[in-house]
Amino acid sequence: LFALPALAKEPIRVIEGVVTKISDGDTIQIKDSLGSKVKVRLYGIDCPETVKQNKRTGNISMPGQQYGEEAFRALQNKLQRQHVRLDVLDIDRYGRAVAIVWLRNRNINQEMVSDGWAWAFRKYLDRPHASEYIEAEEQARKTHKGLWQENNPQPPWEFRKQLRAR
Repeated sequence: LFALPALAKEPIRVIEGVVTKISDGDTIQIKDSLGSKVKVRLYGIDCPETVKQNKRTGNISMPGQQYGEEAFRALQNKLQRQHVRLDVLDIDRYGRAVAIVWLRNRNINQEMVSDGWAWAFRKYLDRPHASEYIEAEEQARKTHKGLWQENNPQPPWEFRKQLRAR
């Protein structure tokens, strides 16, 4: 028999800290034990977009999607001011840590999909997370949870592509 290599992507770093900000349904900020702020994109999921508005001027730079606000609130209710562990798998082009967020033994990324507030972001999923997240999405769809109350909600990557085309 041949030994198979481990298929799960190992974290490049593990960080612990307190969640200080929720930006939207798939982006947070934590403060680590050294007081450093770390922006985090939740690995393997994509949530409906929230309205992007300049707090000072009130100008809207990007409209939101249906269920964007609900996804934001769902993540906020789970994580605001909570102590979390991040399994950082990558750094994205915006300099954010791309991570699985753990609240005790709960995989918050997968919970967002299970609760119907996020798509399994197949384009960026690796094993073994791909099957777990896709299965969670299929179950949420079957039970009409969250955004799956709609028959055919627009995926955020299509929404962003449409905005760029304008």
